Amino acid sequence: MPTSRSLKVAALSAAILAPIGVLLLNSPVGLAGTAVDIAPPAVDETAADKPATETAVLAGGCFWGVQGVFQHVDGVTKAVSGYAGGAQSTAHYERVEDGDTGHAETVQITYDPHRITYGKLLQIYFSVAHDPTELNRQGPDDGTQYRSAIFVQTPEQQKIAAAYIDQLGKSGAFSRPIVTKLEPFTGFYPAEAYHQDFLAHNPHYPYIAINDLPKVHALQHEFAPLYREEPVLVNAATD
Repeated sequence: MPTSRSLKVAALSAAILAPIGVLLLNSPVGLAGTAVDIAPPAVDETAADKPATETAVLAGGCFWGVQGVFQHVDGVTKAVSGYAGGAQSTAHYERVEDGDTGHAETVQITYDPHRITYGKLLQIYFSVAHDPTELNRQGPDDGTQYRSAIFVQTPEQQKIAAAYIDQLGKSGAFSRPIVTKLEPFTGFYPAEAYHQDFLAHNPHYPYIAINDLPKVHALQHEFAPLYREEPVLVNAATD
C-alpha cells in the first residue's frame, strides 16, 4: 500500500486544498492557536564554556514542517532534514517510508548556545513544532518513521530532555500523556536534496499549507522574540 505523502496529498485533491493554503499563507494571524502554552524547562544548559555551535537532533513527524519551524528560529544556524535511528544503508526516503528501518524523519539543528539554549529549542519543539502526545504518527502521517523522539548526544542533553518531559507531564499542559522517547544518537543521515528547504520553497503546497504553515505562524505568535522572518536555508548559497 503506498505511503508516500505525495500520494496522500493527491488523494485529498489539490484543487480543493490549494485555495485554503493561500488563505492560510495570507492570514495575518494564521493558526497561532495550535500552539500549546508551556513553561520553559526548569533544567537547562548555560552558555558559559560552551563551544560556538552545538546540535540538537529531533524527530516530530514530517521533517518538512519541523525543519521549516526551526529555520525561522533566531540562534539556529542550520536545520537539515534527514533520518536517524536506523542504519546508513536504509537512510533513503523510499525505504524509510516502508516503516521498518528503525529510522525516524528527523531534523538536525545546528545552533549557537550563546544565543539560544538546548532547552529553549525543546520548548519550541514541544509547543509548536509537533504534537508530542501522538504515538507513532503525526497529523495525517502514520508509522514509526513519524514518531516523536529526541536523539540525545550527551549526558547533559539526556538530563535536560528527561527533566523537561517530566516537568511537562506534571504540568497538565497537555490533555494526553507525552509519548516522546529519548533515543541514543547513533548517526544522522541527511535526506535527499529535494526535501531540503521544502516548506520555504513550497508554501502553497497543500500538505504544507494545511499541516505546517500553522506551525510557523504559531512560532511567530508564541515566540516572537526568537522569530526570524528570513529562514536560514540549507541551500542558501545557491538560492
